[in-house]
Amino acid sequence: MPVYSMTGYASGQQPLTPPGPETAWKTAQIRVALELRSVNSRFLDLGFRLPDELRACEPALRELLTQRLKRGKIELRAYLEGRESSALPEPSPRLVQRLSAVQEQVRVWLPDAASLSVADVLRLAGGGEAVASDVLAHTLLPLAGEVLDDFIAARAREGERLGQLLRERLTELRALARQAGPLIPQVVEAQKQRFLARWNEALAKTESSVPAEAAQERALAEATAFAIRIDVAEELGRLAAHLDEIEAVLDKGGDIGKRLDFLIQELHREANTLGAKSAALELTRISVDMKVRIEQMREQVQNIE
Repeated sequence: MPVYSMTGYASGQQPLTPPGPETAWKTAQIRVALELRSVNSRFLDLGFRLPDELRACEPALRELLTQRLKRGKIELRAYLEGRESSALPEPSPRLVQRLSAVQEQVRVWLPDAASLSVADVLRLAGGGEAVASDVLAHTLLPLAGEVLDDFIAARAREGERLGQLLRERLTELRALARQAGPLIPQVVEAQKQRFLARWNEALAKTESSVPAEAAQERALAEATAFAIRIDVAEELGRLAAHLDEIEAVLDKGGDIGKRLDFLIQELHREANTLGAKSAALELTRISVDMKVRIEQMREQVQNIE
């Protein structure tokens, strides 16, 4: 499966399907436009900006998005274009007759009720609920499906780029680990020799009843204990295992952002331990370089779904 970014954008528009003869619009000049955009988020956070005519479509749009998206702060914006004077509703004679009949019935009970104005008739001819229902059935949902396909494709393209950047950092971290490996026995041996030299120097300056062989054995024991404390072979082994797991997760694809985030934390922990146990300047430099690259990976992983 592809790796998906949580950052994406897509848009589209489509002519409005006529809602029916009783609320006939000049639909050739009216279009439904839709935009989808997203940024990273820990969870799936949906936001809708819809005109009043399309509010009834929100539950269906929400269901459509939740079926195909897992994470990200998503904003869906839909609006109608071309609803100026040229797009005024044209009430049919049947509708005008119905409005007149209803007005007469109201006046039976409310003689002082004001007569319907032209604006009232045009507003009622718009049939807000009928338009929303029709858009839901014939215009908005199919358009939303097409825009969502483009949106997911855009996130996949961005995810591919992020995956490539992560793989490059994996290669660099493996190279740093290979540099650190040969340094470990050298550092350990150098530390043993340093202990022995200091111990012999201390014995030469003071009178001691401790035999030379016993003193040397004690010095070697101290050096060995210290060497164990500074040995980072275990950390390098775990780091290599984490790098292999990250690569396997990237190969798998799909909803991998949270797992990658956990693995990055583990990588950072091993690099920190490597620096803390370092007894050589070169190992310290390698640890710093590792942490720089791991932090770069963390920034990229924050955008992966």
